[in-house]
Amino acid sequence: MNPVLRALGVVVLAGALGIQGFASSPLSGSALSLPPSRAQFDYQLGGQYPTPKGVTMVARDSTDPPAPGIYGVCYVNGFQSQPNVVWPSSLLLRTSSGKLLVDAGWPDEHIFDISSAAKRTVIAKRLSTDLHRCKKAGYKSVEFDNLDSYSRSHGALTLANAIAFAQLLVAQAHAAGLAAAQKNTVELGARGRLEVGYDFAITEQCDRFRECAGFSKVYGERVFNIEYVDNLRGTVSAVCARLRANRSAPSTIIRDRNLSPGGAAGYFYRAC
Repeated sequence: MNPVLRALGVVVLAGALGIQGFASSPLSGSALSLPPSRAQFDYQLGGQYPTPKGVTMVARDSTDPPAPGIYGVCYVNGFQSQPNVVWPSSLLLRTSSGKLLVDAGWPDEHIFDISSAAKRTVIAKRLSTDLHRCKKAGYKSVEFDNLDSYSRSHGALTLANAIAFAQLLVAQAHAAGLAAAQKNTVELGARGRLEVGYDFAITEQCDRFRECAGFSKVYGERVFNIEYVDNLRGTVSAVCARLRANRSAPSTIIRDRNLSPGGAAGYFYRAC
């Protein structure tokens, strides 16, 4: 899309959502700070700690400060509720029996009901608080997690719903001067960049599930992949050797499943 038209669209959206201060933020793609290509990174969602040697990019939860002097990615649970954060029940998806629908893998997270434009707008406006916090803290970009929540909605949501909501979230991020990362969901293909406007990708287990090429085809050298040491396609050494031998493979780290802080029991980190 023409950068000027995209910028105008962001201004209109920001105004429609009532996001104060966003319309005056940098809007052009050149104003956004993108992560370094093929950066060695760390994924610290389990708690902040001093970054390992060689790391130039770190993802942390929006409630934690960014790592000083390092490119920061701010984690926001964009498509599901965070544990212990209360949302209006009218914005949460329900089962056919009327019970709130939870993510089976994360039973303390409820799936947002993004089935209608009206609800998507209200949810996006509430999430703008997280974006303000990310920007104020000094983060350069944001990762909206659970883009694939539609696949766990028992048919209540569609990929089209997810794309429509992602467009709102990414427009808000860009209006705030934050680059936006696509999280997983390889089935989105080029639509993630061309329709939604994502700037780079953060993936989990793309080697394990043989999905890395799909992300690299869209985002080139700005794909950042986390493999988990308890579910690898081979040994740690074999996984890293396979990825290093593939010039188009994403920047990859291997971490413990709980993303434990450095020094905590179970902590594991290896950069490939």
